Amino acid sequence: MRERRAGLASADPRRYSLRQVAYRVGIEPSYLSKVERGLEPPSGEATAIALAHELQLDPDLLLAMAGKVSSELQTIIRKRPKLFAELIRTLKDQPDHAVLRIVREVRDGNW
Repeated sequence: MRERRAGLASADPRRYSLRQVAYRVGIEPSYLSKVERGLEPPSGEATAIALAHELQLDPDLLLAMAGKVSSELQTIIRKRPKLFAELIRTLKDQPDHAVLRIVREVRDGNW
């Protein structure tokens, strides 16, 4: 997160100071600092999503980095757990371009 924050900070350093980000997300700056340094466990889902939006990051990526899966995805997986487990296990070793091709085909309906 620090690298991404540093890159964004170059545009407007005040917008991405730790204190300003913490304030806008609704958490204590000291807590955010500890999370950033790996001294505290990651925040809950709502805070992680708010932080992702604030830093212009993908919420699913930030949650995954925190070792979490969004409640939305959990709900989707619970509807067909065996099918999604098989899909994920099958795709785990495939290159990104192959997975992206499958995602695009499903999203666009090109079967």
